[in-house]
Amino acid sequence: MNDTIAAIATPPGQGGVGIVRVSGPLSTVVAEKIFGYCPNPRKADYGNFVDADKNLIDQGLTLYFKAPHSFTGEDVVEFQAHGGPFVLDLLLQQILKLGVKPARAGEFTERAFLNNKIDLAQAESIADLIAADSEQAVRAAVRSMHGEFSKIIHQLVEKLVQLRIYVESALDFPEEEIDFLADDAIATQLQEIRETLSNVQQTARQGSLLKEGMTVVIAGKPNAGKSSLLNQLAGSETAIVTDIPGTTRDILKEHIQIDGLPLHIIDTAGLRETDDAVESEGVKRAMLAIESADRILNVIDVNDINNKDIDDLLGDVKKLPTMTTIFNKIDNKRKSPAKIESENNTCIYLSAKTGEGLDLLRQHLKECMGYTQNSEGQFIARRRHLDAIKNTAAHLSKAHINLHELQAGELLAEELKFAQEELSLITGEFSSDDLLGRIFSDFCIGK
Repeated sequence: MNDTIAAIATPPGQGGVGIVRVSGPLSTVVAEKIFGYCPNPRKADYGNFVDADKNLIDQGLTLYFKAPHSFTGEDVVEFQAHGGPFVLDLLLQQILKLGVKPARAGEFTERAFLNNKIDLAQAESIADLIAADSEQAVRAAVRSMHGEFSKIIHQLVEKLVQLRIYVESALDFPEEEIDFLADDAIATQLQEIRETLSNVQQTARQGSLLKEGMTVVIAGKPNAGKSSLLNQLAGSETAIVTDIPGTTRDILKEHIQIDGLPLHIIDTAGLRETDDAVESEGVKRAMLAIESADRILNVIDVNDINNKDIDDLLGDVKKLPTMTTIFNKIDNKRKSPAKIESENNTCIYLSAKTGEGLDLLRQHLKECMGYTQNSEGQFIARRRHLDAIKNTAAHLSKAHINLHELQAGELLAEELKFAQEELSLITGEFSSDDLLGRIFSDFCIGK
């Protein structure tokens, strides 16, 4: 943290403007050497950028942000030059000669976190905002960046702290003879926390969808119309479609969006027993794709009344995701599109050839992941956030058992402590150096 760091903050390539960012105690010295003087804080000055021999590098704007009123919380200087890669690199090299170190990936944001300018969830949302690939993802990332997700987590942590104070005080002072386990207030507070966490978990799953998307594998027997379905969903002729069974030998991937929902669609080789070495390898890869999917679209030719062999093959899958059955080729039977739901399965009748019933499938894919077009209150969530919330819920469930069934005050206090620590992982109040290293290494250089 005593080092001064610098990096090019704009993407590689040519552009009208390029930015070199400097943060740390030597920032004002760098401004004086490169620009001739350090401008007044938050005021852009125009002038020359020069090297150590006073040779002109470029002309542009210099801005100075005085600590602690900067993104990193340190003195920050930004040089806005012309956006040519050689110009920016020459400027950066001159800065590094002044005792400045090149910034690591995400180091500016990491310093903002370490200087308490933002918490860990806000830091991650900055990277998510940069990588957002839909309008809703942008809006959700902005909400997280402004601390809406963090505020909810802080409120939950505060409620846990208050409950822990009451429980642990009663344990520390048994002479007061307070039967706190029989106190309805504890049960009420614990239940309120669990219900609030459940709502947060549902919203976080939605936020995770906006960031990571849903992986859907199209599986089924050869010639069932899997590739035609992929082409319809993708809106392009991605896969080769013929009447010859076994045309698709490898897996095909397409990234699409349905009303802002990112979908990773994977078309697989037809599932069947075969002696063909290439096709057999395709079936093996299809099985691996199925195991890692969020949902399977099991495509069946509506004219095929015997689908038992496909069920036998799927029985070999170690971890079978939730399945939706697609009865394809209804145009051959002159059937109408339909969606039939039962307790254990959803069946959709459609035609991948004509597109009939595709709207039913698109709506189903949104519904099965709890997706809505209403973005109010949404925030970006990562897989680690979902894991932390899930672990918190598990500890609170154990706390409920310890309170109501076991009447074990010490165990209740312990589970409440674990729940608080899990939630604090989200905002970084309780974290490890390894976790921070993994998070910030995913950032781009200069951010």
